[in-house]
Amino acid sequence: MYAIVEIVGQQFKVAKDQKVFVHRLKEKEGSKVSFDKVLLLDDGNEVKVGAPTIEGASVDAKVISHLKGDKVIVFKKKRRKGYRVKNGHRQYLSEILISNISSPGSKSLKKVEETKLVSKIKPETKEKSKKVAQLKPQKEDILSMSVSELKILAKDKGLTGISKMKKADLIKALS
Repeated sequence: MYAIVEIVGQQFKVAKDQKVFVHRLKEKEGSKVSFDKVLLLDDGNEVKVGAPTIEGASVDAKVISHLKGDKVIVFKKKRRKGYRVKNGHRQYLSEILISNISSPGSKSLKKVEETKLVSKIKPETKEKSKKVAQLKPQKEDILSMSVSELKILAKDKGLTGISKMKKADLIKALS
Protein backbone atom coordinates (compact mmCIF):
# COMPACT_ATOMS: atom_id res chain seq x y z
CA MET A 1 0.00 0.00 0.00
CA TYR A 2 1.51 3.26 -1.13
CA ALA A 3 0.71 6.73 -2.39
CA ILE A 4 2.39 9.24 -4.65
CA VAL A 5 2.11 12.65 -3.01
CA GLU A 6 3.42 16.12 -3.82
CA ILE A 7 5.40 17.62 -0.95
CA VAL A 8 6.91 21.12 -1.30
CA GLY A 9 6.89 20.92 -5.12
CA GLN A 10 8.40 17.42 -5.39
CA GLN A 11 6.66 14.08 -5.86
CA PHE A 12 7.41 11.20 -3.48
CA LYS A 13 6.27 7.58 -3.37
CA VAL A 14 5.45 7.01 0.30
CA ALA A 15 4.18 4.15 2.44
CA LYS A 16 3.13 3.93 6.09
CA ASP A 17 6.01 4.11 8.62
CA GLN A 18 8.47 5.33 5.97
CA LYS A 19 11.00 8.10 6.65
CA VAL A 20 11.41 10.67 3.88
CA PHE A 21 13.80 13.61 3.49
CA VAL A 22 12.03 16.61 1.91
CA HIS A 23 12.91 20.28 1.41
CA ARG A 24 12.74 22.26 4.65
CA LEU A 25 9.20 22.62 6.03
CA LYS A 26 8.04 25.60 8.10
CA GLU A 27 6.57 23.40 10.86
CA LYS A 28 8.50 22.79 14.08
CA GLU A 29 10.07 19.46 15.02
CA GLY A 30 7.53 17.05 16.50
CA SER A 31 4.54 18.71 14.83
CA LYS A 32 2.12 16.85 12.59
CA VAL A 33 1.67 17.73 8.92
CA SER A 34 -0.99 16.72 6.39
CA PHE A 35 -0.46 16.69 2.62
CA ASP A 36 -3.58 16.88 0.44
CA LYS A 37 -2.00 16.73 -3.03
CA VAL A 38 -2.25 12.95 -3.45
CA LEU A 39 -1.68 12.04 -7.10
CA LEU A 40 -2.02 8.23 -6.90
CA LEU A 41 -3.26 5.75 -4.30
CA ASP A 42 -2.66 1.98 -4.33
CA ASP A 43 -4.27 -0.04 -1.53
CA GLY A 44 -3.29 -3.46 -2.90
CA ASN A 45 -6.63 -4.16 -4.59
CA GLU A 46 -7.36 -0.95 -6.43
CA VAL A 47 -5.26 1.82 -7.92
CA LYS A 48 -6.78 5.31 -7.92
CA VAL A 49 -5.24 7.96 -10.17
CA GLY A 50 -6.09 11.61 -9.66
CA ALA A 51 -6.83 14.17 -12.32
CA PRO A 52 -4.58 15.90 -11.21
CA THR A 53 -5.20 15.00 -7.54
CA ILE A 54 -7.53 12.68 -5.65
CA GLU A 55 -10.10 14.72 -3.75
CA GLY A 56 -10.48 13.78 -0.09
CA ALA A 57 -7.27 11.76 0.07
CA SER A 58 -4.49 12.86 2.39
CA VAL A 59 -1.16 11.73 3.80
CA ASP A 60 -0.40 12.48 7.44
CA ALA A 61 3.17 12.78 8.66
CA LYS A 62 5.20 13.88 11.66
CA VAL A 63 8.25 16.16 11.38
CA ILE A 64 11.11 14.31 13.06
CA SER A 65 13.98 16.76 12.57
CA HIS A 66 15.43 19.59 10.50
CA LEU A 67 18.93 19.08 9.14
CA LYS A 68 21.34 19.91 6.34
CA GLY A 69 22.04 17.49 3.51
CA ASP A 70 25.40 16.38 2.16
CA LYS A 71 27.67 18.92 0.53
CA VAL A 72 27.11 19.42 -3.19
CA ILE A 73 30.11 20.70 -5.16
CA VAL A 74 29.44 22.93 -8.18
CA PHE A 75 32.54 23.20 -10.37
CA LYS A 76 32.61 25.28 -13.56
CA LYS A 77 35.49 25.29 -16.02
CA LYS A 78 36.16 26.55 -19.53
CA ARG A 79 39.09 24.76 -21.04
CA ARG A 80 42.11 26.68 -22.33
CA LYS A 81 40.74 29.94 -20.89
CA GLY A 82 41.98 29.76 -17.30
CA TYR A 83 38.40 29.97 -16.01
CA ARG A 84 37.69 27.79 -12.99
CA VAL A 85 35.04 28.43 -10.32
CA LYS A 86 34.32 26.12 -7.43
CA ASN A 87 31.17 26.64 -5.38
CA GLY A 88 29.05 24.40 -3.23
CA HIS A 89 26.12 24.29 -0.86
CA ARG A 90 24.32 22.11 1.66
CA GLN A 91 20.56 21.78 1.16
CA TYR A 92 18.25 22.42 4.13
CA LEU A 93 16.06 19.33 4.67
CA SER A 94 13.32 18.06 6.96
CA GLU A 95 13.01 14.41 7.91
CA ILE A 96 9.38 13.27 8.13
CA LEU A 97 7.76 9.99 9.17
CA ILE A 98 4.62 8.97 7.26
CA SER A 99 2.05 8.01 9.91
CA ASN A 100 -1.17 7.53 7.93
CA ILE A 101 -2.51 7.37 4.38
CA SER A 102 -6.23 8.00 4.06
CA SER A 103 -8.36 7.60 0.96
CA PRO A 104 -11.65 9.36 0.16
CA GLY A 105 -14.95 7.71 1.06
CA SER A 106 -13.47 5.04 3.31
CA LYS A 107 -11.78 4.71 6.64
CA SER A 108 -8.08 5.36 6.68
CA LEU A 109 -5.83 2.77 5.10
CA LYS A 110 -4.03 2.41 8.41
CA LYS A 111 -7.22 1.13 10.04
CA VAL A 112 -7.97 -1.16 7.08
CA GLU A 113 -4.47 -2.61 7.34
CA GLU A 114 -4.89 -3.24 11.07
CA THR A 115 -8.19 -5.04 10.55
CA LYS A 116 -6.58 -7.25 7.89
CA LEU A 117 -3.79 -8.15 10.32
CA VAL A 118 -6.24 -8.94 13.12
CA SER A 119 -8.32 -11.14 10.82
CA LYS A 120 -5.19 -13.06 9.77
CA ILE A 121 -4.02 -13.58 13.34
CA LYS A 122 -7.34 -14.44 15.00
CA PRO A 123 -9.93 -16.47 13.06
CA GLU A 124 -13.51 -15.35 13.78
CA THR A 125 -14.73 -18.76 14.89
CA LYS A 126 -13.29 -22.19 15.58
CA GLU A 127 -15.66 -23.76 13.05
CA LYS A 128 -14.23 -21.62 10.29
CA SER A 129 -10.67 -22.63 11.13
CA LYS A 130 -11.66 -26.33 11.13
CA LYS A 131 -13.24 -25.95 7.68
CA VAL A 132 -10.08 -24.32 6.37
CA ALA A 133 -7.94 -27.15 7.76
CA GLN A 134 -10.18 -29.77 6.15
CA LEU A 135 -10.01 -28.22 2.68
CA LYS A 136 -7.13 -29.45 0.54
CA PRO A 137 -4.96 -26.52 -0.54
CA GLN A 138 -4.69 -25.93 -4.26
CA LYS A 139 -1.38 -25.47 -6.04
CA GLU A 140 -1.90 -21.68 -6.33
CA ASP A 141 -2.66 -21.37 -2.61
CA ILE A 142 0.51 -23.24 -1.66
CA LEU A 143 2.65 -20.97 -3.81
CA SER A 144 1.28 -17.84 -2.13
CA MET A 145 1.80 -19.13 1.43
CA SER A 146 4.73 -18.15 3.60
CA VAL A 147 7.28 -20.68 4.87
CA SER A 148 5.76 -20.72 8.37
CA GLU A 149 2.28 -21.43 6.97
CA LEU A 150 3.71 -24.22 4.80
CA LYS A 151 5.43 -25.76 7.83
CA ILE A 152 2.17 -25.75 9.79
CA LEU A 153 0.39 -27.41 6.88
CA ALA A 154 3.15 -30.03 6.56
CA LYS A 155 3.01 -30.69 10.30
CA ASP A 156 -0.77 -31.24 10.05
CA LYS A 157 -0.17 -33.76 7.23
CA GLY A 158 2.37 -35.62 9.37
CA LEU A 159 5.53 -34.87 7.39
CA THR A 160 8.84 -35.13 9.25
CA GLY A 161 12.07 -33.17 8.86
CA ILE A 162 10.27 -29.97 7.96
CA SER A 163 12.42 -27.71 10.13
CA LYS A 164 15.36 -27.96 7.69
CA MET A 165 13.28 -27.68 4.51
CA LYS A 166 13.23 -24.60 2.35
CA LYS A 167 10.09 -23.20 0.72
CA ALA A 168 10.60 -25.05 -2.57
CA ASP A 169 11.12 -28.37 -0.75
CA LEU A 170 7.99 -27.81 1.35
CA ILE A 171 5.92 -27.09 -1.78
CA LYS A 172 7.21 -30.31 -3.43
CA ALA A 173 6.42 -32.36 -0.32
CA LEU A 174 2.90 -30.94 0.00
CA SER A 175 1.91 -31.34 -3.67
